Amino acid sequence: MPEVWIEMAELTGIEELRRTTRDEPDYNVLMNYRLAILADHDLTMPTVAEVLAEIKPLDGAVDFLDALRSRHQVLLLSDTFEQYAGAMMPHLGLPTIFCHRLIVENDRIVNYELRTPDHKRRTVEAMQALNFHVTAGGDSFNDLSMLNAAEAGSLFHAPDQIIADNPQLASFQEYDDFLYWIDSL
Repeated sequence: MPEVWIEMAELTGIEELRRTTRDEPDYNVLMNYRLAILADHDLTMPTVAEVLAEIKPLDGAVDFLDALRSRHQVLLLSDTFEQYAGAMMPHLGLPTIFCHRLIVENDRIVNYELRTPDHKRRTVEAMQALNFHVTAGGDSFNDLSMLNAAEAGSLFHAPDQIIADNPQLASFQEYDDFLYWIDSL
């Protein structure tokens, strides 16, 4: 799915909302920054819901996910929020997703609750403890601990600097190449 915060920046014209986990490695710093912007601009959950209603999957994402699910078990680990995922996941055929939760009071997003710190890495480790082989893909700073914990980790559509700083990880730009790599493991 496209980055919700970038979509919100485009809809509202608030350029500061373009900052993502590709730009800021500390998720708490990023979320506190976002919450302050939402408050400063008086953006409510209904406004966010309008953005979510407009978001459609990236070109090729549904076909990729369908092909992947036809061959492998798939679990999405995301730093999005339940309120966002509930609106977006039907577009992807309702995959299983583990994510965080927004705290909303009087239609205002006032805080957020992490599932658990570093939930992506911890989920990989929990799956490994259950004797699952974990192959992981991601594109941001907040994915690196998960990718490095997995038996096989790859960057997909990651920024050049993240790719350069992590040569131990495979890197792909095309869905077909990524799927081929996953299937070959």
